[in-house]
Formats: sequence, C-alpha cells, structure tokens
Amino acid sequence: MPWRGAEVARAAEQAGISAFCSGEFVDHEAYSMLAEMAICTERAEIGPGIAYAFARTPYAHAAGIRSAWRHAEGRVFLGLGSGAFRINRDWFGVEADRPVARMSDLVGAIRAWLHAENGAPVRYEGEFYRIDATVGAPVLGRIDAPVLLAGFNKGMAAAAARVSDGVIGHGLFTRTWWDDVVRPALEKGAAEAEHDRAPLEHGWVITAIDDADPERAAEDARRMIAFYLTVKTYDPYVEHHGWTAQVAEIREAFARRDFAAMGRAVTDDMLDAVAVYGSTADGRAALARRGDSLPRDIAFLAPPSFLVSERRGRRYAQASLALLGDGTGEPA
Repeated sequence: MPWRGAEVARAAEQAGISAFCSGEFVDHEAYSMLAEMAICTERAEIGPGIAYAFARTPYAHAAGIRSAWRHAEGRVFLGLGSGAFRINRDWFGVEADRPVARMSDLVGAIRAWLHAENGAPVRYEGEFYRIDATVGAPVLGRIDAPVLLAGFNKGMAAAAARVSDGVIGHGLFTRTWWDDVVRPALEKGAAEAEHDRAPLEHGWVITAIDDADPERAAEDARRMIAFYLTVKTYDPYVEHHGWTAQVAEIREAFARRDFAAMGRAVTDDMLDAVAVYGSTADGRAALARRGDSLPRDIAFLAPPSFLVSERRGRRYAQASLALLGDGTGEPA
C-alpha cells in the first residue's frame, strides 16, 4: 500500500502486505518517505511509486536509492514518473519535451550510478544526460534495484519494458486499459529489447473501504477519479472508454472549484471499472470481479487522497487490510 506511517505499516506487514510505496506531490516528497519506509519496515519491498523523474538529476535519484538500500538491502525499487508537461515547466522549471526518449536516457544514467563499482569511474553518454565522475571515497558498489516507469500511454509503457524492469500502473487503470493498451505495449517493448524476462507489473488501485459509511467511501473514490481526470494527458484513456462527456463535465466543475459536482460527474460504470470501494464485502467482490485486470505482480491498495484528511486516509488504509487473506488479519 502507499505509505501511511509506521503504525499502519506494522499492522499491514503482519496482515500480509508485501510492498509499500511513496507517492509525490507538493506536500510530500518521495525520498524522505522512502527513508522512513526503510527504517520502519522489516520484510516488505519499498520504493518511490512514483518519484517525479525530471525534477531531479540521475545522481539525486541514485543517491536516494543508495541511502535507503543501507537500511533495506534487497528490498528497494525505484519507480519514476514523467509528470505532466505543464508541471515540469511551470512547477519545476525543467525541460520535459520528448518525455519517452528523455525518460529512457534518464534510466540509463541512473543505472550508471547504481551499478558503479568502487574505484571505477562513473561514465554515461546519452542524448540528454552525460556523466563523467571519479568518486574518491569508497562509497559505491553495485546495487541491483529494479527500476520501473509509470507507463500510462502506450509509448511510455513500451519504454518501460524496453529500458527498465517494468511498469507502474496508474490508479485509473481498468481491465480494458491494461489489456488493450498497456500489456500489448509492454510486449512490444520487451520484444524490441529482446528481453528473456516478463516486465514487472506494479500498479495503484483506488481503494476506499468503510463498513460504517460505505456511501462516503464511494464519494471519496469518485472525487479521486474526477481529480485525476482533470489532466488532459489522459485524454486517450478517456476516449478509449467513451467517457468524453463525463470528463468535460468534471473539468467544467473543477474550473469552478465545485468539487461535489466533480464527484457526481463520475458515473457508476466509471467507478466500478476503476475503484475498489464501499464495504469490506463490496471490496472483496470487486477484487474477485476484476481478477487479471489488476497488476500481476504488486497491486498497491491506494486510499483516495483528494480532499481526504490524513486521519481518514489512515482509516482507509487500515480498513483495506480486511481485503487480504481470510479477512481476519492473517494471510491466507
């Protein structure tokens, strides 16, 4: 699940949670959360899922992974997301044109740092990144941390299989988006790279479980979906599902800052296709119904965060543990 602090993590590991990830936005930073995860977990895989790729240098990404590796050797992965073009330009002040090529080059430069051995120069020559470093201190040594890319559209999904270890799916992903767009692109990228391994599939699943107030959980899930769909990067996804009219309504409401209307614009079929929500029984039925529409390796049970308090987010995280195993807190 996405990281909700040490107290939730202890119960989650006991219940069978196998991985934690950190997201990133203006109020939380991926690598400081990764350090906390490394110190406060014992068995689970941990990693940024995702860190904004272009907001940092390859050196900074690799150093963040190395810092966590010291406390959680063998359990750390790196998830990278390109971010929307306007966020890169207007928030970070960095270049983000040709994101697929830029991301592919970034992965190579990060791996140059992660695979660097003591006593050897660190060198990489790419289109966007160049490294020529001699590190005198004996602080390196190869780290084989998996690198995954947030591949929403087919170009980045293909790159995820071609240059990294796999993909991190967005919380909006549905069965048809996995099967019609993402998985064929992963197969294409792997074939181009002549990999003999299947790309990893990680992914977020919007999960809002509340037995005391399942309708509130559904409302929070609707608003989370609506907030994501305000971003025009996802227009191919919207058109693929035939949700153009609903999303136009969502964006008009968002421009007015009418958040209640945003949620109402998310129809029942949209909610059922995207989210796991309602009571524990509802959530278990949704997981069973979705089956292989979930990511095949790691699914992050992700509580809604848009207009959801930290306290309620923790409650959602704790409630989602009842979806695991036999429902008693013991792994099946």
